[in-house]
Amino acid sequence: QAQLEESGGGSVQAGGSLRLSCTHSGRIYSSSVMAWFRQATGKEREFVALMRWRGGSELYADSVKGRFTISRDSAANTVFLQMNSLKEEDTAVYYCARGSQYSTSLSEYFYSGQGTRVTVAS
Repeated sequence: QAQLEESGGGSVQAGGSLRLSCTHSGRIYSSSVMAWFRQATGKEREFVALMRWRGGSELYADSVKGRFTISRDSAANTVFLQMNSLKEEDTAVYYCARGSQYSTSLSEYFYSGQGTRVTVAS
């Protein structure tokens, strides 16, 4: 069974940057879709960004568009989320996930990691 492990979270001042990583164990099919979701305290998990594993077709939530970038290193089976110009409202636990459908719905993803916490202070 595939396992995903996120890393790179931490505390940062507003306006700062962080780069999250998600390492996937096992084979990732070229048709797979990799995504990032986040969950703030007391809120539902929400979509952040996704991309096709074979490359391209990036999609972002309106709230992070222009500030966050999703990318991947196929040789390392790793997906990244570069987060720039961070805001307090970006504070959340960030999860990566793997699915087979090009979708922003969490229900379409069947593998997810344990998350990494991002805290943005004013």
